[in-house]
Amino acid sequence: MAAEPDPFADLIEPFSRRGVDLGLDRLQAALAELGHPERRFAAVQVAGTNGKGSICTLVHQALLAAGIRAGLYTSPHLVSWTERIRLGDAPIAAPDLRRHLETATPVAQRHQLTPFELVTAAAFLAFAEANLELVVLEVGLGGRLDATTCHPHRPVIGFASVGLDHAEFLGPDPAHIAAEKAGVLQPGAVAISAPQSPEVAAVLNARAAAVGAELRWLEPLDLERWPLGLPGAVQASNGAVALGMLRALAERGWPISEAAIRQGFAAARWPGRLQQLIWRGQPLLLDGAHNLPAALALRSELDAHPERHGLAPGPRHWVLGMLANKQGPAILEALLAPHDRAWIVPVPGHASWSHAALAVTCPSLVDQLQPASELEAALLQARVAAARPTVVAGSLYLIGHLLEQHSKEKPGG
Repeated sequence: MAAEPDPFADLIEPFSRRGVDLGLDRLQAALAELGHPERRFAAVQVAGTNGKGSICTLVHQALLAAGIRAGLYTSPHLVSWTERIRLGDAPIAAPDLRRHLETATPVAQRHQLTPFELVTAAAFLAFAEANLELVVLEVGLGGRLDATTCHPHRPVIGFASVGLDHAEFLGPDPAHIAAEKAGVLQPGAVAISAPQSPEVAAVLNARAAAVGAELRWLEPLDLERWPLGLPGAVQASNGAVALGMLRALAERGWPISEAAIRQGFAAARWPGRLQQLIWRGQPLLLDGAHNLPAALALRSELDAHPERHGLAPGPRHWVLGMLANKQGPAILEALLAPHDRAWIVPVPGHASWSHAALAVTCPSLVDQLQPASELEAALLQARVAAARPTVVAGSLYLIGHLLEQHSKEKPGG
């Protein structure tokens, strides 16, 4: 199951030496040279640690149901860069993404953009060319200095759950991380959040007051009254944020009815999160669970509602691949219950936690861990009865690799 060549690598890889380098000045200067495409469409923005993509897709689907020419910008992608940019209900066509990347490349070279900044510039060009009215922007990393924050006017902002992730860039604890994410707030904006931890809530409240933004706190949705197309109890909080954002847009004159919101919420889909899949006759449950808060949420969901995800009570089989810069031991301890078994695999194309390293750092779990050289071998070893699917988790890149291989094995794939 070798990784396929990236068809956009020739355009994006040359910028990879820049890595992650947060800041707004470079992209703002590049966008000015490109004719300020970001000024040709309205935008809302979603920041946070876990749940950003779910909130974004709920909002986007409701906007489409309301008849608004809406776009969506998310990251990372699972299989193709084209997934990151949706024009209406469809991902951007590969030739169009290539054309916009080629347009942006000379300017990106002059201003030494990062790969994410380059793709953001291409996205803004695509949204402007498509004459979209309103675009939903998912923050890539942090918020205060994220490329999406180069959009000059984001009057409605959503906050997903804020937790510990990307500490090497954002700070050592949730309060520091929340401060970076709260940096998206603008004077006069309305921000929406479901309940956060006390330290995060304090930071968001203080920042909103300091800049003159209104921060609205909402309780999770009753999912019996508000059916969502996205599975999992955690979606009650994500749905509340999406609903609050849509109502704030309606207050500002956007023609968004409650009926359109309900229609969009029911139609929403977000792959790689509690996704059930049949791979070579083997039932799988896929979930990124790429940081500790996400791992805790996944374990809680599977313990509380196993039947919703095709699971039977009892020990679980896991196939886990975790990036080396993540909290691998903590994720492992959050996911595994007594008598569970886990096959540890490398994430293709990325530095990953190894079985050997996890065995050293998690000695109490060593008898539950098995090494596997690759994902396919692990899935074969973990195969169990159809009533008890294998759970594949630990990295969205791992999930994307599996989905790419699965699509090639389907008829017509």
